[in-house]
Amino acid sequence: MSVPIADAGFIVAYGGRHAVQRKWAREAFRKYGAPFRTWEGAIIEAAHFCSPDLITRMVRDGDFLIDFTLAGQIHVVNLLLKKYADQEMDLTDACIVRMSELIPDCLVFTVDHDFDVYRRFNDQLIPTNYPPRD
Repeated sequence: MSVPIADAGFIVAYGGRHAVQRKWAREAFRKYGAPFRTWEGAIIEAAHFCSPDLITRMVRDGDFLIDFTLAGQIHVVNLLLKKYADQEMDLTDACIVRMSELIPDCLVFTVDHDFDVYRRFNDQLIPTNYPPRD
């Protein structure tokens, strides 16, 4: 089974008010199980939009595994930011794309359809899972 990677939008969806997205995120946890891999920036971004208590509890309980460091990948992340400057790629998206390269058998959970445009390894689609559209 693919390794789940959580983008910030997925984390927000889990604790959010949008019923369809919340159901999608919680079903993903039931299907794939913890931990979902992510990076600290996604955790911080998500905590800005929903309950910081929920987010920190989920990290503490092992629901999210923070196993990506920007410092160790800064060169490649910076190249991605330059490549997708016309898309206004943000730092979290660049780090999630890089994570998808480091974990080839992955599935990125996101609400951000920019991942339809981004490519890993220069030309490969990123395996993604989006919430159902309303």
